[in-house]
Amino acid sequence: MTRAQFEERFFGVARRVTIAVLALITLVPFCYMLLLSVKPIDALLLDPGSLWVSGKDFTLDTYRNVLQSTASGGQGFLRLLLNSLLVSLGTVLLTLAAAVPGAYAVSRLRFFGNRQVSALFLAVYLFPSTLLAVPLFVMFAKVGLSGSLVGLAVVYIAQTVPVSIYMLKNYFVTIPVSVEEAAALDGAGRLTTLRRVVLPLALPSLMATGLYVFMIAWNEFLFALLFLAADPDRWTVSLGLQQLSNGIEVPKTVLMAGSVILTIPVVLLFYAAERLLTEGLTSGADKG
Repeated sequence: MTRAQFEERFFGVARRVTIAVLALITLVPFCYMLLLSVKPIDALLLDPGSLWVSGKDFTLDTYRNVLQSTASGGQGFLRLLLNSLLVSLGTVLLTLAAAVPGAYAVSRLRFFGNRQVSALFLAVYLFPSTLLAVPLFVMFAKVGLSGSLVGLAVVYIAQTVPVSIYMLKNYFVTIPVSVEEAAALDGAGRLTTLRRVVLPLALPSLMATGLYVFMIAWNEFLFALLFLAADPDRWTVSLGLQQLSNGIEVPKTVLMAGSVILTIPVVLLFYAAERLLTEGLTSGADKG
């Protein structure tokens, strides 16, 4: 066996082993959480070491408890899910509305400090979000947005726009300039070219960036706690889950059901857009 054949087989096996280990690390905790969420608390207390759920023990009461309104004795997660959905979708739309023209300008227009400006977009992430928490809260309190979902979405936009511009810029530079020149010869202006030519070609990158922004807004906790803690009716699902984990009277099976409800929408969205996400994340890697 030659050295090249040995390396090919070795790295082939190592790749499969690595993928299997990573899959186990990811799936085992989720399966454990899922099994506990459909198990009655009585059965769990009688046999804490047993993870298997028999047919007679299987129940969805925990999910009904989590989704029911607080007025009906539930945890009110249906309202929290709606709040999170509104904030996340609003963040995605506003982020893309700001990032698309910014990324296009950086990738196509030539101006002094072009490269430095592009690098500064990522430099924003050198500063921890906790440094921005107090100034943003004070500023938004003065303009009356400290306890609103709109204010929370604006805060998320300030975090997501820089990296979104960087991601989209890497794709825009791979689109041939000749395509835009042909549109210009037909009488199209910059905005028309961007809307009718560039954006349709950049759809994979737009989907990848939108999904990335959605996951950030959906799972974020610190700013949601800071801005919405005083009004439970406007809590996001991450705040509701934290409330469940701190409640002594809340069964752990209900907590697991809430965790599953928080996780499943992002997982389904990820797998639905998996192909476009992969294309978008790898776009710009090969510019040849």
